[in-house]
Amino acid sequence: MARRADVVRRGLRVSMLIGTILVAINQGDVLSHDGWQPQFGWKRPLTYFVPYAVSTFASVQAINGRAERK
Repeated sequence: MARRADVVRRGLRVSMLIGTILVAINQGDVLSHDGWQPQFGWKRPLTYFVPYAVSTFASVQAINGRAERK
């Protein structure tokens, strides 16, 4: 279910929106003053992956819940 097109699309949209907001909040000062710093590079993919994972998990749970009610 996590590979369904609608679930993946939703996860990507949530990831891009929430991930960008989180990068701005958590790393905005570093990006605006110091530019790209390689030692913080590993944080950015995780900042986008976590909202994707949460959205995908929630979507699969919602789909499972609908299937159980039928």
